[in-house]
Amino acid sequence: MGYAVLHLEKTSGTDSAMSAHIERTIAPKNADPERTHLNRELIEFPDGVRNRTQAIQHRLENAELKRKIAKNQVRAIRVLLTGSPDEMKQIESEGKLDDWCDDNLHWLRKTYGVENIVSAVLHLDETTPHIHATLVPIVNTERKKKKSEAQVKKNYRKKNPNAARLSADDVMTRVKLKEYQDTYAEAMAKYGLQRGIDGSEARHIGTSQFYRELFAKNEELKDNIDKLLHKQTDAEKKLSQVKSEVNKEKFKNAKAEMGANLMDGVNSLFSGSKVKQQQAEIEKLQSENVTLKDENRSLKAKMQTLQKEYKTTTDKLRAELKKVYEIFPKLRELLSIERMCRLVGFSDDLTKRILTGDKVGFKGSLYSAEYKQKFSTEHSVAQMEPEPKQPEKLRLAIDGVDIIEWFRLKYREFQRSIGITWAEKNINKGRKV
Repeated sequence: MGYAVLHLEKTSGTDSAMSAHIERTIAPKNADPERTHLNRELIEFPDGVRNRTQAIQHRLENAELKRKIAKNQVRAIRVLLTGSPDEMKQIESEGKLDDWCDDNLHWLRKTYGVENIVSAVLHLDETTPHIHATLVPIVNTERKKKKSEAQVKKNYRKKNPNAARLSADDVMTRVKLKEYQDTYAEAMAKYGLQRGIDGSEARHIGTSQFYRELFAKNEELKDNIDKLLHKQTDAEKKLSQVKSEVNKEKFKNAKAEMGANLMDGVNSLFSGSKVKQQQAEIEKLQSENVTLKDENRSLKAKMQTLQKEYKTTTDKLRAELKKVYEIFPKLRELLSIERMCRLVGFSDDLTKRILTGDKVGFKGSLYSAEYKQKFSTEHSVAQMEPEPKQPEKLRLAIDGVDIIEWFRLKYREFQRSIGITWAEKNINKGRKV
């Protein structure tokens, strides 16, 4: 079972560079130009609006904003929606891509508001089908006052708390970002896409980083070619220098033998030992130049062969991995549980027992990446068990609760030990010291 991928990124200004990428006015290197015509805009623009940049400005001008937009203020949020490559290709091959796009649009509009989603472009000319959506963060909730503002009493006339505001910070709070991942995964579940591990340290990478990793194995071959070409250039320079010295020597000999027969002078010129030595060196350099060119051609052919073998091997491994996942549908989730056990600090022996479904008693310390510290226990029980609300999925439980919740309870216990207490009814509003 693959993963649903949702990535949000703030942007300022008109974001014209991203518009050029999305609308293909500038063709990226990783796009297939023969498939670019398959890309399509999923949202109809208002009258008079021709592109994504104009759509952002049109929404801002018609939102009835009361405040002037600052120059450095976030005007739009980029939203990338896709899934694991194998699952997305399967959705496309089974003819479900249109339904997938409709469900993505429904989730976007339900989550952020119909008018705030001003563009959504489906890209089919890259390796994995995906949608670039554009969100203008217009909200109608009251602005949260800063602590310093709350302490100052003012008798100004109250403004309408429900007036439209441009606020990316309200849209991208930590709590809401987690909710987006949860609800998006629920919407994509029927396509075989699940939510990533909550609290995972995995991070989104850009296109440039993708290329650096993809072509890393070819860099050594390219370096070798550059070195050979550099060596060839040095040889040609040396050859040119020797020829120049020969010409000078010819001139000196011709001047010394002035008045003699021209043919005798030429024969005399080439009969000198120094000239013969230089001529032999020229022939040697020419031979080395030919050898370097042959090695260069051979190395290029070898590099092309290695690239083909690499692609063939990669395609074969992907196909075999896909078959393994089809035969063992629980394998992805078992691998996720194994990775979680390794990250928190379970030994290989305990991890194997947990993956067999045993209840494993243990004591010691487990590491939380979310809180960046270890939490100790004198006696606890670890077990792999089905999710209560989704029995087809698995989770790692400690003492009967999800490991994420177990870490949260341990963290609160640690805070109480140093004098920090939490008001249970207002757990999201702050803490008392």
